Amino acid sequence: MKISVIGTGKTGGAIVEYLGDKAVPFNSENPPTVDALAKTDAAIIFVPGDAADDIIDTVLEAKIPAVWGTTGYKWPKDLPDRVKSAGAKWVIGSNFSLGMNLVRKSLEMFGKGSSLLDSPEYHIHETHHVHKKDAPSGTAISWQDWLDREAAISSSREGDVKGMHQLHIKTKNESIYLKHEAHDRKLFAEGAVWTAEYLLDNGYIAPGVYQFSAIFDEAFKKQL
Repeated sequence: MKISVIGTGKTGGAIVEYLGDKAVPFNSENPPTVDALAKTDAAIIFVPGDAADDIIDTVLEAKIPAVWGTTGYKWPKDLPDRVKSAGAKWVIGSNFSLGMNLVRKSLEMFGKGSSLLDSPEYHIHETHHVHKKDAPSGTAISWQDWLDREAAISSSREGDVKGMHQLHIKTKNESIYLKHEAHDRKLFAEGAVWTAEYLLDNGYIAPGVYQFSAIFDEAFKKQL
């Protein structure tokens, strides 16, 4: 199996290291081409939002499964139709930590259950490395979506922090905290590679665009 890795920054570099000789890396100095991508089984893409426009068509024409970790980007409205027309399968995620998706299920529970509390206030804070361009992070925005409650979101950029997110639910008489901290970018590499392999191993999945959470939920149900 060969997997194209487009973008070799902090997370992309971790994916290349994780895959070893299975990785076929591409970056701005060695941009992907349709022919080069088509010779691999799937693509994992971690590029900044401002670089996504330049490679979407190339990945589409290659017609291989693609896993996108790009954040801070407004995806074209017609993307699902274009991906289906190409017969491709794309998965988009703001955070490819498998553990983060267990957090998602907890946030959904907190959002529903906190309606029993007296005037709760919600605050989400995220911290990442100083080179991360978008703020708040895509994951912090996802936390608010999963919580399904109005929440204040704050951000900080410090050193080489891999990613830390915390929810604080506060009432007059108590505080509740939920925290997730990434210790190594390998966890994102593991999740992204797991997703690519899941697409390849489950041929029944129809062409189209999927959220990482939907793929995780399908696999999670198989464990029950």
